[in-house]
Amino acid sequence: MRGPHNIIRLIRMGATLERTGGMKVVLDAFDAPVPLRIVARVLGWPFKWLGLKGDPSMPSAVRALVALGPAYIKFGQVLSTRPDVVGDELAIQLRVLQDKLPPFSIQEAKTMVEEELERPIETVFSEFSEPVAAASIAQVHKARLAETGQEVAVKVLRPGIEKRFGKDIDAFYFAANMVEIFSPNSRRLRPLDVIEHFEGVVNGELDFRLESSAAGEFANTTKEDKGFTVPAVNWELSAKRVMTLEWVDGIPAGDVTAIDAAGHDRVALGERVLELFLQHALRDGYFHADMHQGNLKINAKGEIVAYDFGIMGRIDEYTRRVYAEILFGFIRKDYRRVAEVHFEAGYVPADRDIDEFARALRAVGEPIFGMDASRISMGRLLSYLFEVTERFGMETRTELILLQRTMVVVEGVARTLNPKINIWEVAQPVVEDYIKESIGPKALAKDLLKTARVLARFGPRLPQMTESLLIAQANRGAEQDHQTPWTFKSVLLWTFVGAGSASAIFWISALL
Repeated sequence: MRGPHNIIRLIRMGATLERTGGMKVVLDAFDAPVPLRIVARVLGWPFKWLGLKGDPSMPSAVRALVALGPAYIKFGQVLSTRPDVVGDELAIQLRVLQDKLPPFSIQEAKTMVEEELERPIETVFSEFSEPVAAASIAQVHKARLAETGQEVAVKVLRPGIEKRFGKDIDAFYFAANMVEIFSPNSRRLRPLDVIEHFEGVVNGELDFRLESSAAGEFANTTKEDKGFTVPAVNWELSAKRVMTLEWVDGIPAGDVTAIDAAGHDRVALGERVLELFLQHALRDGYFHADMHQGNLKINAKGEIVAYDFGIMGRIDEYTRRVYAEILFGFIRKDYRRVAEVHFEAGYVPADRDIDEFARALRAVGEPIFGMDASRISMGRLLSYLFEVTERFGMETRTELILLQRTMVVVEGVARTLNPKINIWEVAQPVVEDYIKESIGPKALAKDLLKTARVLARFGPRLPQMTESLLIAQANRGAEQDHQTPWTFKSVLLWTFVGAGSASAIFWISALL
């Protein structure tokens, strides 16, 4: 129920931050102005007694987010990758949220495994360890298969997590409704659509059957990527609340001290993380959308190993081309072309002035490109771009939410490995390669081939469609006879196209 009772939950959120001391930490991290601090204090202090106490052994901000629930933990996980936004101290504290949360008991985990796999656990695993990692939605145990002796990772869903997450989402919907009511200008951001999108993503993360499928698809699309690996799924031992994968040893991507001690090249790793994300998003249209440090490890070969495939992003080919052209335009400082792409894609209303929009984009790009490499930030670019598009009436594109959020997260991971990374220098060759493959003559030939294949599928139906069109035209009456020649030509054209589709496919395939 998304009713007024959610007001209490929102008040409790502020009260929990106040009670745990997290309010001051968060305000300091974001360098909040004095008026906002005063408002937060006035609204939070009277309700402090309503706040959740949390675990006093945790840092204040982490303590508050863990007490509030999984949706808030997810938010903290994103912030943990952005020390340039929240500061180094808070970012380090928030990394606890990635894979070091309090676990539930091993007995509860074993019970769930037995229920989901419908067999005694000792018949499946000869060894089953205490939790080796615990995150917001699940925890991981190291185990050994009784039949083969292979080491595996067993991921088990937290008991009752579906219900808890449902309550958090319920409050978010209520807040989004209130924003739309009291701030009409915010409707262009489509807050309800954003929450709905977020809900769909997380619901997918709560079903390990979907995650297993995602892991399999991701492994298939990335199998040729050097320096990158995805653990194989054991389908026989995976179900809705339990997932079993091969065990892969590695150093967490956020542990730079251990990475250095192992002799790995952090500069190369930072560049590789960013390159891989762009390749997966642009080349495949299918990417890991939760690539924080807790979900990435570096194995003994120096390869990047990805885990946790509950949140995956998918974008269609047209959107990929638009996104690539926008990035490429910024890289080349061709702000006019960036503006044109926004208008061509319908992202900005057609009645706006394209020259004014291009000038505003230049005001966004030039200051950023003039910065030192260590200060150039995709997060900053997206923030400034958001301000510009707001002035020009651009609505939030829900299909790009995961892409934009993941790019910010990946940039944070890359900067952890290499604080001086220049994201534009790393991105340029990847984007250029994609542009050549997707927008040049070869891409045009591929598009024509796809079109011919679609038309060919309708070939057997063309005689019937032709007859139907001619009968419909004849029934319109004598007063419309002057339109018959054009309609007849149209029918002949479609018949010719359909009949020629097979030949077109042959010749285009030969050319490719």
